[in-house]
Amino acid sequence: MEKDNSTIHILRHSTSHIMAQAVQNLFPQAKLAIGPAIDNGFYYDFDLEGHSFTEEDLVKIEEEMKKIIKENLTFERYEIPDVQKQIDEFKAQGEIYKAELLEEHKNDNPTLYLTKDKDGNVLFNDLCAGPHLPSTSYIKGNAIKLLKVAGAYWRGNAKNKMLQRIYATAFWTKEDLAEYLTMIEEAEKRDHRKLGTQLDLFSVREEIGAGLVLWHPNLYTVREEIENYWREEHRKRGYVIVQTPQLAKSKLWEISGHIDHYKENMFFIQKEEDDDDQYIVKPMNCPFHILIYQANRHSYRSLPLRMAELGTVYRKEKSGALAGLTRVQGFTQDDAHIFCTPEQLVDEINAIIDFVADTMKIFNMNFEVELSTRPESYVGDLKNWELAEAGLKEAMDKRGMAYEINEGDGAFYGPKIDFKVKDAIGRTWQCATIQLDFNLPERFDIKYQDKDGQLKTPVMLHRVIFGSMERFHGILIEHYAGAFPTWLAPEQVRVVPIADRHADYAKKVYDLFINKGIRVTLDDRSESMNYKIREALQDKKVPYVLVMGDREIEQGKVAVRARARGPIGETTPEHFAELIEKEIKAKTQNILEL
Repeated sequence: MEKDNSTIHILRHSTSHIMAQAVQNLFPQAKLAIGPAIDNGFYYDFDLEGHSFTEEDLVKIEEEMKKIIKENLTFERYEIPDVQKQIDEFKAQGEIYKAELLEEHKNDNPTLYLTKDKDGNVLFNDLCAGPHLPSTSYIKGNAIKLLKVAGAYWRGNAKNKMLQRIYATAFWTKEDLAEYLTMIEEAEKRDHRKLGTQLDLFSVREEIGAGLVLWHPNLYTVREEIENYWREEHRKRGYVIVQTPQLAKSKLWEISGHIDHYKENMFFIQKEEDDDDQYIVKPMNCPFHILIYQANRHSYRSLPLRMAELGTVYRKEKSGALAGLTRVQGFTQDDAHIFCTPEQLVDEINAIIDFVADTMKIFNMNFEVELSTRPESYVGDLKNWELAEAGLKEAMDKRGMAYEINEGDGAFYGPKIDFKVKDAIGRTWQCATIQLDFNLPERFDIKYQDKDGQLKTPVMLHRVIFGSMERFHGILIEHYAGAFPTWLAPEQVRVVPIADRHADYAKKVYDLFINKGIRVTLDDRSESMNYKIREALQDKKVPYVLVMGDREIEQGKVAVRARARGPIGETTPEHFAELIEKEIKAKTQNILEL
């Protein structure tokens, strides 16, 4: 077997069984739930009555795993000959979760994976589809790590019992593990929730509700700059910008199909007894944009129509899935819908890809691409789905773009292209999406007149560049570790007089920058100069600090210190203002040279 990234999930799946075996060796009362491989590792859920895993337990379990690995045990696939007998055996052993899973999958030709010693004795087994490694000799004891313990409801249902989940990881080499652990350490430093408090960026309050964000002035300044870019770029690229309501009658969502396919994620407003209409808080912007399209007649000459909105939507999420800015219940999509003819489709998709590439370049982010195809639960005609998937493939093939195919993960109304951006420490995040939709135009019966005078149904593209403003800002905070480039920084310059006698000159410098629209603060507190500089550059991550004392006042200059490089020289306030204006306009990060 090749020991590379394409097979690492097999390594991790096999190692998860070793971890479960180690837990049951040390804690015989432990009942097993599920233990899949996931991105960057694996986990296993345990029911451990009367004991909660501790950090010391994790160390012991890891050592037990290393002992098991050294025994060079084999993994063997076992087809269950009598499923009911195996269910009864699991129940007799107290393995109620295994029994429940096997009962659910008894008609799916279920298999066990056995862990055997050199004499053929079965030391461990679990219900599993595999595949697994041939033996534990492929697993390196110095390349595994148990990471943390968390709570997890059985089957993800809060009505079920709370289990204990151990998260862990495994790599082919200790060097790969060390690199990953370094990345985790760096990720913890960049955690946007911690930086959100340190830099006074945002908060989520119990009085409001989980997943509903309060944007503090500092982060809203960042958002305002990004929204300004968004509006400017959309108008340059031929979009019209609209605004739509926050709620609508249920009839709209019946027509769109969301009631049938998305109901569990929607917020319903309680209907009054004498009110025939049920209202729903909008989870999507698309039906509203279709209604705007319907408001006028369209010919092939007026297409494509590109319609964009910074539209706030609300989607019901399980409380355990919510996390800071990256998983919320209320968020603003940088949403757009393009109505076009079939002949225009490939060019429009390529124009969106260009838009994504140009935008991510500004933030120094690269991206990978996935094509997600028709899911099991879909709406619309199968032929249209095939045409839609072919259109997306043609657009990417035409430009020679590499992409992975994610089978069955499309939206219920159409296939999609997902862009996964890479941040400064190599993590990938789902952001931009292009979804092709033949279904909604038909459900709403929208038309355009072709060159022969015939009424035709347009193709509809759903598209976001950032995804959601909340999620993208969470990503940006971690990407930059809170040290935003100058054009985005909530505070671009801090003016620091050395002593009280320098305050008047500092105020004049401050006023100069205020009048030029540069975000500046004046720190005239009775603190030491070194403390004020350190706080500004290191703690608050201000791009530039201007220091002034007797010499600077005498020469009409300021001493400039940069967040990234420390002292960089002296210049006049007017010259520095010109330089920083150029840097802001260029949307670059601290390249200023005096």
